[in-house]
Amino acid sequence: MPAKGNDNVLNTPIDVSLGPGASPVHYWAVSNDEAELIAGGVPVEAHVSIYVNGQELATLMCSPTDQEALALGFLRNEGIIESLGDVGLVRCNVPGTTVDVMLHVSQFSSPRRMILTSGCGGGLTFQAMTDQHPPLRSDFKTSPQTLTLRMRDLNLAARLYRQVRGVHTSVLADEREVLLIAEDVGRHNTIDKLAGKALIAGIPTQERMIITSGRISSEMLMKARRMGVPLVASRTAPTSASVSLARTWRICVVGYLRHGGMRVYTCPERLGLIRE
Repeated sequence: MPAKGNDNVLNTPIDVSLGPGASPVHYWAVSNDEAELIAGGVPVEAHVSIYVNGQELATLMCSPTDQEALALGFLRNEGIIESLGDVGLVRCNVPGTTVDVMLHVSQFSSPRRMILTSGCGGGLTFQAMTDQHPPLRSDFKTSPQTLTLRMRDLNLAARLYRQVRGVHTSVLADEREVLLIAEDVGRHNTIDKLAGKALIAGIPTQERMIITSGRISSEMLMKARRMGVPLVASRTAPTSASVSLARTWRICVVGYLRHGGMRVYTCPERLGLIRE
């Protein structure tokens, strides 16, 4: 197999422009009968430890971007805080490995029950995977055409994915536009980052929709329910647990959202497919 390039360059600095969350690497690109040495990048996988009132709550594997938003969103989606008004201070250390969150209330007890989830990288939630929340009271409706446009917007917004692949992208959107964007090696982290960014920006998450690139798992549905989001769509599949939860919570779940088609698993009335 003919090879273009020289092994010696593997030890030389890589002159390639990459954004936050990406690390430069050399790799061999093999196509048909040829191999070429490429200067490119891979997504960075790091960890961030979340401390609440001085107590370590959790350590998450994530992309090293928007760590403060990730911490706030995780706390919001786990029911530890309800709004930014519950937080007195949030601060990420210089290396980006720790986020300290100080609440206005001094009494804080870390939840004892932790459940490992199916999220890539090992998702973490303190809530049981049950239908513990009531169904959403929402009249939210949109159209299949609007969903297709918002998925197009997601693809255009996926900066880190276009550079190195290997990461997930999620957006919080309304019928007119994308409001917030999050990218991470963990698909569940993108939902927490959206929740945290919404808290910081003062953007309501209710009556919005989440469009994501990753599989819709039960913990992602639970986070969406905590955010009051009535529609979650993905370019890939939902799991059986997420479909079951979505029926209980009246959340419209859409899978395989791509140009020219989609699969609507729950609440088709939110897309005008049937009458209520």
